Amino acid sequence: MKKTKTETKAKELKTKNVKIIISGIAIGILSGLFSSGGGIIAVIIFNRILKLSDKDSRAMAVCCILPMVLTSLFFYNRGSYIDWKLGILCGIGGIIGGTIGSIMLQKINDKYLQLIFIAFLIYSAISIIR
Repeated sequence: MKKTKTETKAKELKTKNVKIIISGIAIGILSGLFSSGGGIIAVIIFNRILKLSDKDSRAMAVCCILPMVLTSLFFYNRGSYIDWKLGILCGIGGIIGGTIGSIMLQKINDKYLQLIFIAFLIYSAISIIR
């Protein structure tokens, strides 16, 4: 029996939703383990697996970071790992930097954005090894 267009679209939507949920779980686990490292992984997953554009991938990663950060914050605070003064001061800087970065994102060519991201990943990897 041949599937109708509606049945095919419903199956594609279900498959996409499953990919999104699994991606969210993977990103959440990595964010919980590595803090903001989950955001980096989110960009890659959104871009490669969910086929979003570079800029959309970054925007969606930022959108997902807030709930992940709040959840992780709760558990890190329970373990007494948080210096609230340091966190609040860095948070203020993060608000300023996030504003500047989001404005820059709109103006940077996608190719340059990819190169900057690759350079950041390489720098991060080298910093971790040292």
